[in-house]
Amino acid sequence: MKMKSVKRLIAATLATVMTVGLAGCGGDNAASNDASTSGAADANTGDAAQESTPTEEVSPYPVLKDADGNVYDLGGMEIIIRDWFAVEKEPETAYEQAQKDYRDWIQETYNFTIKEQAISGWGDVPADFINYASTGGEENYVFTLRPDPSMVEAMGQGLMKDLSKLDCLDFSEDKWSNGVHEFYAVGDSIYAMRGIDAEPRDGVYFNKRLLTEAGINPDDIYKWVQDGTWTWDKFEECCKTVHRDTDADGVIDVAGLATMTSYFYAHAIYSNGSDYITKKDGKFVNVVESEASMEALNWAVDMVNNYLGVYPEGSNWDYFYTAFINGEAAFLDDQAYLAGDKLKDMVDDFGFAPLPKGPKATDYTCVVSDNMYAIPGCYDDQKAWNIAFAYNLYTEPIPGYEDFAAWKNDYYQKFRDLESVDISLVEMVDNARVTYHSLVPGIDVNSDFVWGINAEKTPAQKAEEIRDTWQALIDEANK
Repeated sequence: MKMKSVKRLIAATLATVMTVGLAGCGGDNAASNDASTSGAADANTGDAAQESTPTEEVSPYPVLKDADGNVYDLGGMEIIIRDWFAVEKEPETAYEQAQKDYRDWIQETYNFTIKEQAISGWGDVPADFINYASTGGEENYVFTLRPDPSMVEAMGQGLMKDLSKLDCLDFSEDKWSNGVHEFYAVGDSIYAMRGIDAEPRDGVYFNKRLLTEAGINPDDIYKWVQDGTWTWDKFEECCKTVHRDTDADGVIDVAGLATMTSYFYAHAIYSNGSDYITKKDGKFVNVVESEASMEALNWAVDMVNNYLGVYPEGSNWDYFYTAFINGEAAFLDDQAYLAGDKLKDMVDDFGFAPLPKGPKATDYTCVVSDNMYAIPGCYDDQKAWNIAFAYNLYTEPIPGYEDFAAWKNDYYQKFRDLESVDISLVEMVDNARVTYHSLVPGIDVNSDFVWGINAEKTPAQKAEEIRDTWQALIDEANK
């Protein structure tokens, strides 16, 4: 039986009652419900009752029990969430301490240990997983995997456990709304998951000084985002305003746009509610020739032709970063992590907005390419259930912090203003979705398609050229 999300009122102190929540998994929770309710009632009975009745220690979290009323016991399993980036550190904030306290409690209560550990390297992960799942092992791993076409083959070969058959996972819960489990689904089967927030990716940086000098109030961009008017038309209007020859020498001194064209073409497609390849009824489908995709690509080509900066002869391929940092371009289309990376020492102040909406889009979008978590298919059903049970608990919202967006903390340190995080990144996380071209073996959207768009070949002509090749690869992936 699946456990449902529950909320309890418990006695935090004699004078304070706090609400805690836990979405669990497994069997009947009636016994723990009675204990929690009883504890809350005892804490509110009055001084006389508390003086005459011994106070029974009450758990701050509901205890999950099986159908026979027994607390789940994982038998001392040591579970490792295996990745390539984990670093152990002591709690530095109240949230991190509460998270540690909660995770210590679940391990003690259900008799297991769990930790994140860097084992593979980024480049080795797909092969390491396939080798391990093919040969087996005594460990209790949850593998952290990156999107890679080999994962399609792994699913088809039974190397990933079908998570839909583990009744301790309820994918209707909010924490799974990042869409990763849908990304790795075939029919009713689910082969990977992600119990944490999506990572905000692509958006538009803007140089506040250059916008101000051109007569645009940078703060208006955040207002447009909030009222839904941050559109292609508004973005193009801004680019046109800032793209100018400031010293009348016939040379553009401030470009409207800095970007890598392959990024910009993809982002145009996504921001118009479309894709290169999507999934319908569990099958990959080529939609690059759809009306929405073609409209996006034609618009993107015009924007590049009209507002992309002209870079110095002999400059590196990534000069567009330098152009934005040096104040040679007002907008940079790129990823959110740059705020704390390439842009961290930029002299001019900058802000960040989601990709502007195209006419076919109903909202802003953020296409994510998040890591996913899989259980090797070589594990037997009970072992896989236990691991999934532990991972589900490990990734639960921390009681008392259910509405706390912990992911924001790192970004507050990287961006120059609160609006970039509280408005733009929130929109992006809330509207995160996936796209599927990276899962089709043999397809590379850049070398196959994007890099072939030029003055001699339109997007439509290039799409027609690669149509049959892509369809053959898609048909093979759909088998």
